[in-house]
Amino acid sequence: MHNENMEEIKSISMQNVTFSYKGKKRYVFEDFSVDIEPNHITGIIGRNGQGKTTLMNLIAGKFEPDEGIIEIDGKNPVTDIGTAKRIIYVAGVMSYSEIKLKKIIEEYRLMYEKFDEEFAHKLMELFGLNKKAKIKNLSKGQETIFNFCCGMATRADITILDEPVSGVDAISRNKIYEIILRDYIEHPRTILISSHMLGEMEKILSHMIMIGNKDVLFAGDIEELKDSVYRVDGELANIEKYCEEKKVLYKKNQTLGAMAVIEGRLNKEEAEKADELELATSKLSGEEIYMYKTDLKNANQMEALWEKKN
Repeated sequence: MHNENMEEIKSISMQNVTFSYKGKKRYVFEDFSVDIEPNHITGIIGRNGQGKTTLMNLIAGKFEPDEGIIEIDGKNPVTDIGTAKRIIYVAGVMSYSEIKLKKIIEEYRLMYEKFDEEFAHKLMELFGLNKKAKIKNLSKGQETIFNFCCGMATRADITILDEPVSGVDAISRNKIYEIILRDYIEHPRTILISSHMLGEMEKILSHMIMIGNKDVLFAGDIEELKDSVYRVDGELANIEKYCEEKKVLYKKNQTLGAMAVIEGRLNKEEAEKADELELATSKLSGEEIYMYKTDLKNANQMEALWEKKN
């Protein structure tokens, strides 16, 4: 069932954005550009320090870029109040406070016209949160969950969830993923999620933005990403032959044979070539592709370390 009051976002764009924190010489982003496909559940993926939280704050209009343009439906989220009201940015931690949870719920109701108070209370009940409790008495995980409950209940056109499972136990994490997916199906909107737990989160994503070295490594449909990289396993000599003139992300000689990770599409012709060389081919998960695209240096150093030990 679609919410008739939900305004569909048509475009989210960052063009040639440069940003640094005041007093810091290092740029977090420099001439950074990305177009985010609206009205999907999109994961923003990157190693620690790559700027995931900064990117989300820029989209939310909480930070203003030093240079460049950020627009949502052609409007600046920093200067356009109407656009700012269409966005909720949900981070894990609030300042310690004597305020009770029910009071914060009331404030959300006043701030967001589409806020579903009944839904917020149902989510809190699902996670065992007492509305009479004070913020300062919650654990980090409980505080993260409470903020998540409030953020989802706003039904904002752009819902930004920054590390929504940080400090949360496995059972509650699975509940969070299911809530995001089911509520998105019921109330379609743009949901942006950052998390270091890509393996868990991947099952609810339709799109992904992968950040590395202050740049976009990939932005688009997650199935397109999975079709862009594949793995081959077999005898080392055959692996070497197959990899000629291909872009190899990673190669390893193993005890029971060799393997290589190749950037490219595994079409019928490539599959037949691999079969002729008695090589097994397989697709990789988004998490595995992320690792090979961003952590090759560490992977190769690890291999060298073990080779020295042997």
